Amino acid sequence: MFTGIIETLGLVKEIIPSGSNIDIWVQSNITNELKIDQSVAHNGVCLTVVAIDGDAYKVTAVAETINKTNLGKWLAGSTVNLERALKVGDRLDGHFVQGHVDATAICTGKEALEGSWLFHFKYDEQFAALMIEKGSVCINGVSLTAFNVGRDTFSVTIIPYTYEHTNFSALQSGDIVNIEFDVLGKYLLRSQSLK
Repeated sequence: MFTGIIETLGLVKEIIPSGSNIDIWVQSNITNELKIDQSVAHNGVCLTVVAIDGDAYKVTAVAETINKTNLGKWLAGSTVNLERALKVGDRLDGHFVQGHVDATAICTGKEALEGSWLFHFKYDEQFAALMIEKGSVCINGVSLTAFNVGRDTFSVTIIPYTYEHTNFSALQSGDIVNIEFDVLGKYLLRSQSLK
């Protein structure tokens, strides 16, 4: 379980195909605090640390994860948002994030405002019921509030701190992002569909 509050950025050092999986080596300033079998969210994707070497660690992504996220587009040199799992007793500053990405979205626009940035996204219409005005959404692991919600579009505003401390600063129109919808909304929708 995560909160969508990014701790730091990681640098993808190497991507190694392994059958239908990929092994990813990530360099990070929190590597010395990690241990084998620990969960870390990478652009919102929960992956398990399987090896540590100096200031880098390795995670493995299976085909299902690669197909449902933007991991398949990562390259050596890519910067990813990192968050370690929530500790019991910590403040929940974002919202409950599982690290289970539901879909990807495409950035359709980026506007610099006076003191913030406005981003527009388009996603698959099949998820329309899970996106609500002023509801929580996790984009590349960042807990945000959606607005201007349409059938398959929404916008978010990024404050300077988030812009500077996440990979939103590098995000451009046309880029693919991971999105995870609010878990409470998913359970409610599921319960309604079974009635």
